[in-house]
Amino acid sequence: MNKGVFVTFEGGEGAGKSTQARLLAEYLAALELPVLITREPGGTPVSEKIRDILLDPLHPELAPRVELLLYLASRSQLVSQVIRPALEEGKVVISDRFHHSTLAYQGGARALDMAQVRQLNQFATGGLLPDVTFLLDLPPAAGMQRKGSAGQTDRLEGEGRQFHENVRQAFLTLAAEEPERIVVLDARRSVEEISEEIRRRTLDVLKIKGLTLK
Repeated sequence: MNKGVFVTFEGGEGAGKSTQARLLAEYLAALELPVLITREPGGTPVSEKIRDILLDPLHPELAPRVELLLYLASRSQLVSQVIRPALEEGKVVISDRFHHSTLAYQGGARALDMAQVRQLNQFATGGLLPDVTFLLDLPPAAGMQRKGSAGQTDRLEGEGRQFHENVRQAFLTLAAEEPERIVVLDARRSVEEISEEIRRRTLDVLKIKGLTLK
């Protein structure tokens, strides 16, 4: 059993995952808790190179299975090199995306066999699961409007409206299947409101896991 706590952020494009992950990390660090923040795909030199391939809009030819395996390779490296060691040290690990993204994007939107996706992910991560997942739910039109105003879109952001709608529905289905792990948050609310709820729920998880505040 890990000594630390594993927190993940999920959601569609433009939902505010990165912002909320950063705010939570800053809050916990201010409480003098050992925190590590990372992202997917990425988080290690190898994983960042894989990220470049996956998100490069110049690679539209990536087949769905190739895409899946690249994401899993990136995640496996991140888990073995960064996440597991940090959890064993008793840190709070915060990740901007983890396995639920693969289930939603490749299993849901790409329509790959969900059972196979789950099995491959379990192999890639050694069965590691988050203690809590915050799903920032946002209609795709609103999310893409946010991303569009930020500049050039990456390969996945550039997919059509139906693709992103399928991603959203897959996330909500996963949340309904795992209500004890996945906290659904309306991403149309203010950044401050969302952050406050995330802080509160994270502190509850820390207490359950026995991590004490200084």
